[in-house]
Amino acid sequence: MFALWLLALLHLYIGWRIAPGLPGTAAPWLFAALLLASAILIPLAWFGRRSRDRARADRLSWAGMLALGLFSTLLVLTLVRDVVLLAAWPLGLVALAEWSAVAVVGGAALFMAIGVFNARRTARVREVELPLANLPVALHGFTIAQISDIHVGPTIKQAYLQAIVDVVNHLQADAVAVTGDLVDGRVQDLAPHVAPLAQLRSRHGTFFVTGNHEYYSGADEWMAELERLGVQVLMNEHVVLRHGGASLVLAGVADTTAHHFNPRHRSDPQRAIAGAPADAGVRVLLAHQPRSARAAAQAGFDVQLSGHTHGGQYWPWNLFVRLQQPYTAGLHRLEQLWVYTSRGTGYWGPPLRFGAPSEITRLRFVAG
Repeated sequence: MFALWLLALLHLYIGWRIAPGLPGTAAPWLFAALLLASAILIPLAWFGRRSRDRARADRLSWAGMLALGLFSTLLVLTLVRDVVLLAAWPLGLVALAEWSAVAVVGGAALFMAIGVFNARRTARVREVELPLANLPVALHGFTIAQISDIHVGPTIKQAYLQAIVDVVNHLQADAVAVTGDLVDGRVQDLAPHVAPLAQLRSRHGTFFVTGNHEYYSGADEWMAELERLGVQVLMNEHVVLRHGGASLVLAGVADTTAHHFNPRHRSDPQRAIAGAPADAGVRVLLAHQPRSARAAAQAGFDVQLSGHTHGGQYWPWNLFVRLQQPYTAGLHRLEQLWVYTSRGTGYWGPPLRFGAPSEITRLRFVAG
């Protein structure tokens, strides 16, 4: 209930600060109507997910998530405007109030147009080279295609995932890694929309680790469904990939929050690498959250592939990710461990991406 009151008050704040500054007589009323619709649609999107009519629930999600994206953008721009007006007040720049109100509305509209386009297009391929000391010659050029945080659910369906699968298959990678948050919903509702994963092709197969959203959606059921599709789930365990006379250990851990939902799924990099051959050329850990890196380094891994952050997904929230995770996006070094954090291949919540492009990552090991 508190959240609903807060949402209403923030909508009122935006209207109070922006509507009086809009020109003419119709514009302020139209803007007020837009804010009223937003204040209604956002909670309807969340509560509508309980509906048995999935088509209706998805329509409400689309409308509500677009409204949430617009609301959050208007809120940030309104706050920025108020700071600017406060700074300009001693200078007596009265005309700035009207001009800046129009700028907030126009800026939000432009932001939404660009953000929706970026979110809904198929993610581009990002090429990343990982230099590894003492890399066996046979593993030089070994490639992993990583996809992460697709969030198949109310606004992401089969066609969206199919386009991703087609791009990944074109890469002809040696292995495919899916680093969690694949779904937002139950198997019984989303199984047909996740089915394209069965078409993924690579030399050594497709491997999956759970993200936090799998645990909101029935992790055990999804793990069984992915195994049925031919995707190998790595639950605090590893496989040894024999490649051209050398071996690569590919391990996976459950999400760092998994034990809150299932004590048997507690994330454990030490357990994941236990029994791995000592002469392995590379030891790779798939871990949904970058915060697993410290434990991965202690366990002796060379590389960790993660997601979860979405790179912040859209401004200005990308500025705050570091408050919750050690790495926001890209390649980082922690002692002897390389950590690559994907910006994600889909999106969550508002169908927006701005300043944090989605990606399908092709990681290539090279001697270094």
